[in-house]
Amino acid sequence: MATIIDGKAVAQTVRGEVARGVTAFRAEFGRAPGLHVILAGDDPASAVYVRNKEKAAVEVGMDGKVHRLPASVGEDALLGLVRELDADERVDGILVQLPLPKGLDGARVVQAVLPEKDVDGLHVQSAGALWSGRPGLVPCTPRGCLRLLDHAGIKLEGARAVVVGRSPLVGKPVAALLLDRNATVTLAHSKSRDLAAICREADVLVAAVGRRGLIRAEFVKPGAAVIDVGTNRDEAGKLCGDVDFAAVEPIAGAITPVPGGVGPMTIAMLLENTLIAARARATAARQGRG
Repeated sequence: MATIIDGKAVAQTVRGEVARGVTAFRAEFGRAPGLHVILAGDDPASAVYVRNKEKAAVEVGMDGKVHRLPASVGEDALLGLVRELDADERVDGILVQLPLPKGLDGARVVQAVLPEKDVDGLHVQSAGALWSGRPGLVPCTPRGCLRLLDHAGIKLEGARAVVVGRSPLVGKPVAALLLDRNATVTLAHSKSRDLAAICREADVLVAAVGRRGLIRAEFVKPGAAVIDVGTNRDEAGKLCGDVDFAAVEPIAGAITPVPGGVGPMTIAMLLENTLIAARARATAARQGRG
């Protein structure tokens, strides 16, 4: 039977580390890191996500604000708010909650965020830094995946890793992070030929497609570490992943559940990204003054 990787416990550890880091930051720089979230429209899922982020930021001692805008907000007004936050020295991290209401260009709005405040890691400069091996802010969920693998003691150097999913938010950046850790990485997707055979080669299998139950028993090499990033709903409305957990758990060496696996890590790593951004900005400002 597989070791169940407890994302809730690891996320709580990360939050504790961030809280201590915020205390140290405040003592050194005389202020708390500032995280600002932009929520446009009334999408119920987005509203829940943002409330959870707001609560988590307060719990670790961060400053910040949620900018709640109506669905009717114009793109120019939204971009104006982003530029205002870009220019505000008290703001260290900016997160634009996606999806935006219909008619708004989410990519354009996200690219308006300064890369050094891009705590979601979605700016093209952030992506370029990641693939070039240069310092920069990395998307939260991929960083959470790596933290879970480390927590489980999975050896990545030399391992064969398969990432199923090619989104700029998860699939591509998690592949880059695995490459940076000296894994041999295959980036596959739902249209890959003989996907099961590709996945069976993996010592580390990351499922991030958004298709319920795509990864079945025949996709998994015995003893493999399986990270399930999927967030889907079954016929009863219950949250489930991309992995058929009941079928795969007896085969895998380690596996994340859904819920309680990768999900809790996303907000924890957002907080850590904000602290990283705050420290980088404050240090640069201090050196500039010197």
